Amino acid sequence: MSASTVHASLPFPLPEMGCGTWAWGNQLLWGYDQRMDDDLQQVFNHCLSHGVTLFDSGDSYGTGQLNGRSETLLGQFAGQYQGPHADQLCLATKLAAYPWRLTPGSVVKAGAASVQRLGRPLDLVQMHWSTANYLPWQEAPFLDGLMDLVEQGQARAVGLSNFGPRRLKLAHQRFQARGLTIATLQVQYSLLSTYPVSELGLKDLCDELGIRLIAYSPLALGLLTGKYAAQGPYPSGIRGVLFRQLLPKIQPLLDTLAAIAAQRQKTSAQVALNWCLCKGTIPIPGAKTLDQAEQNTGALGWRLDAGEVEALDRAAQGSDRQMVQNIFQSR
Repeated sequence: MSASTVHASLPFPLPEMGCGTWAWGNQLLWGYDQRMDDDLQQVFNHCLSHGVTLFDSGDSYGTGQLNGRSETLLGQFAGQYQGPHADQLCLATKLAAYPWRLTPGSVVKAGAASVQRLGRPLDLVQMHWSTANYLPWQEAPFLDGLMDLVEQGQARAVGLSNFGPRRLKLAHQRFQARGLTIATLQVQYSLLSTYPVSELGLKDLCDELGIRLIAYSPLALGLLTGKYAAQGPYPSGIRGVLFRQLLPKIQPLLDTLAAIAAQRQKTSAQVALNWCLCKGTIPIPGAKTLDQAEQNTGALGWRLDAGEVEALDRAAQGSDRQMVQNIFQSR
């Protein structure tokens, strides 16, 4: 794995790959149970000890009574960890753009609650989604609140999520006016979701503005892991419905992934993650078990060659289906 580097907009290094914690507390989509917490601590310890120092959370992560559970667990695990790379740990969280968060003060209050759950200042505080598609005027005060958190010392840097190029440029100008920068942008990006880069051009724009591009759902909710076949069995719940629709239509892509994986003596998931790395993004795959975490870190320390990347690009472009885009992704 190459060494982490400090980006111009960041006061700390970012790793090649991070760990997403959407599943840590989410019962509806991921079947979270508090008996999983020991496994999740093993995931945290493995990732951080292997240089995966970025852990991405959100104040909305966790269903029902477990809202904020992901942040609480991260705070607990970080407080107990004593292994390698502890000094490089980056705890990132996304503040949800709830309709009642209409003022900078309400955003600062939300950030302070996340700080309390994590037990430390936020390394990276992010706006969870753009409100441009339904309440565009909410964005400006929300962004002001994020900048206030930095100026008050409750956060070290600011990132955005699900912003398109037009809204990103506007946000960049607003930050410049206060002498601050946007450090990162998260978008749904994988072999089954190339839209933010191929159609919106966000990688080129982020490079121009000095923003690091983070790829969330880089394994397309598990579709790219090679674990599931078109004929089933499927995961339970909402994912199962989606998998039934998509798996028969993406078989050529899955076949290409499997062929490269076999040649490389890697897994399909590791090849899919490495493709994201080759595209200059920071993938943040999730993990609920140590085995999944070990598989994710196995994507580091090597690179697909140009021919393999091209073969995957062709297979992705030829796929009959792409993942449904996040409804909050703006233009």
